[in-house]
Amino acid sequence: MALFFTVALVAMTPRLLAFDMSQSTRCVTIPNQMRVCKDVGYSEMRLPNFLGHSNLEKEVVPRSEDWRPLLQTGCHPQAQTFLCSIIAPVCLDTFIQPCRSLCMAVRDSCAPVLACQGHLWPEVFHCDRFPTDEDTCLTPHGKFNRFFKDLPKPVCQNCPTVQSFPAVKTVLSAFCHHDFAVTAKLHCLRRSTGQPEFQVQGRVEFIRQGPLLPYDTQLLLQEWLLINLRCAGALVRPGRSQLYVLTGSVLPNGVVALTHLFPWHKKDAGIALATRRWKHHRC
Repeated sequence: MALFFTVALVAMTPRLLAFDMSQSTRCVTIPNQMRVCKDVGYSEMRLPNFLGHSNLEKEVVPRSEDWRPLLQTGCHPQAQTFLCSIIAPVCLDTFIQPCRSLCMAVRDSCAPVLACQGHLWPEVFHCDRFPTDEDTCLTPHGKFNRFFKDLPKPVCQNCPTVQSFPAVKTVLSAFCHHDFAVTAKLHCLRRSTGQPEFQVQGRVEFIRQGPLLPYDTQLLLQEWLLINLRCAGALVRPGRSQLYVLTGSVLPNGVVALTHLFPWHKKDAGIALATRRWKHHRC
């Protein structure tokens, strides 16, 4: 994701600074292949967009794909609204930009994701470039932000401890001393671009649920992989799958921290025994 994000920034920076709102524009339907903004809440966009892109097939659609990996991390519930208001602005009688407050809300949540991969929040999205809330612009929605803050969420972290063929007491101790324990199969796809894509395959099974939400846990782990790409790359090789027992905690601020990962190999009787004993184990 970081490579494509960097390429996109280099390509767009001078155009945003040079965009002239007095130039003539036209309205076009957001195409189906523009997946980043297809379900943004409106069907028509204005061209040229705020990046100065005027060619839908050669510029807008392919460049929009550069942002999809960042949105998939779930770094902010209104990240799509912010990005699409720039790359696919809604077609109304007037130009509607994101408000400075929306930019700041998205930046504060998504900049750490970029920093995790060695990149700063792009200068092209410096929040001072956008209008204040007193102007006509897109503001952050408080209800989304409150809901977002209440959900456990992954962040950039140091790679958790990985221990193969652990003793039964080691696994049981990890279950006791952390909020949750799950089994999940992690998979690494080879993308046509050469960049790996990490996925959580199949169902996530709970050993100890703790504060995790059953309907949200698979997505949470998926987002953890997308944010912590370097750790993910060390866990699973491209074209492979690996079943893990993962333990972790949910911190008071809602951040999910993975602490131990135990690769569950077919010949690993210790983990199988530990998961059976856990049902009757007293910490």
